[in-house]
Amino acid sequence: MKHIIITFLAILLFSCNETKEKTEVIKTESKNSFTFATWANPGGEFDREKWESKLASYDSLGISDVLVGGSPEFYEQLIPLANQKNIKIHAWMWTLNRPGDTIANKHPEWYAVNRAGKNSLEYRAYVDYYQWLSPFHPEAREHIKNNVRKLTKVKGLASIHLDYVRYVDVILGADLQPKYGLVQNHEMPEYDYGYHPIAREGFKKIFGKDPQDFEHPELSTEWRQYRLNAVTTLVNELANIAHESNHKITAAVFPFPEMSRQMVRQAWDDWNLDAAYPMVYNNFYRENVNWIGFATEQGVNDVDFPIYSGLYSPALKNPKDLEKAIRLAKEKGASGISIFTADNLDKNQKDVLIKLSKEFNNE
Repeated sequence: MKHIIITFLAILLFSCNETKEKTEVIKTESKNSFTFATWANPGGEFDREKWESKLASYDSLGISDVLVGGSPEFYEQLIPLANQKNIKIHAWMWTLNRPGDTIANKHPEWYAVNRAGKNSLEYRAYVDYYQWLSPFHPEAREHIKNNVRKLTKVKGLASIHLDYVRYVDVILGADLQPKYGLVQNHEMPEYDYGYHPIAREGFKKIFGKDPQDFEHPELSTEWRQYRLNAVTTLVNELANIAHESNHKITAAVFPFPEMSRQMVRQAWDDWNLDAAYPMVYNNFYRENVNWIGFATEQGVNDVDFPIYSGLYSPALKNPKDLEKAIRLAKEKGASGISIFTADNLDKNQKDVLIKLSKEFNNE
């Protein structure tokens, strides 16, 4: 009986200590429960003095995470500086859109093909830097995997952050269409991608039909899902590569999954991510600030990983709008926000970030 009592007391003591430790962890996390992040342009080769200044500026705004593009060598120089400010560095990688990729450029067959039969390297939809690889070409996929493998060699990254991991915009946001003289009230062949010969052949083997022959391909749920799956399997393979080396994988995505499926063939709620940064740029879609809350909530409800609402600073010049957007993101369940970009904030916008970062994180 004595042994039973001693064992019971030991278990009770262990349980109390474990509960205390968990409570302390929760308290610690609550102090930093809402993340303020920014995307940042690397601006060429690494410049130590410039980055010391930028990191100090981010730190003063309460920004703890920076998503920035660069080479492994760039990150190896930046991360030690960021560590001095307790700022986390994420490797921002352009995934399927690869402008100026000297390796891919030698392989035109790697590039995406639209319904008009044009190759993305030769016909660049909307802007010159739209040079998209096809997720159906095995060598293009391997090239992208190799890009991730190189980043996994970098120690201290907060995540490998995928961007442009989708197809060309088949439908632009309402505010963007006039800039290109377009009225996209239907899916136009020159902007409807995913018709690589490998894709068409694979689809035909399953369904006995060539999607190129469809009068209304936009009505085929099978054809849409087939293309969605090609990107999803690629992302999940990239996630496996990252996770095998204990790296996290995150992605910049379109506002919420259903919208992403329609506009850019991106089913990010099927991806094995550690976090997503949906770009809830309300002005692109001629929506008000309340829409940021709506879009954030949709994403939060659709996935089981953290959401960080991406905000477009030029659309939130009014500091009241910026504050409302950030508060809405938090209220609707986001784990934080990411600004595009903190480098372009004016004083009033900066004051909002300083105020809310202190308020939300009890600093």
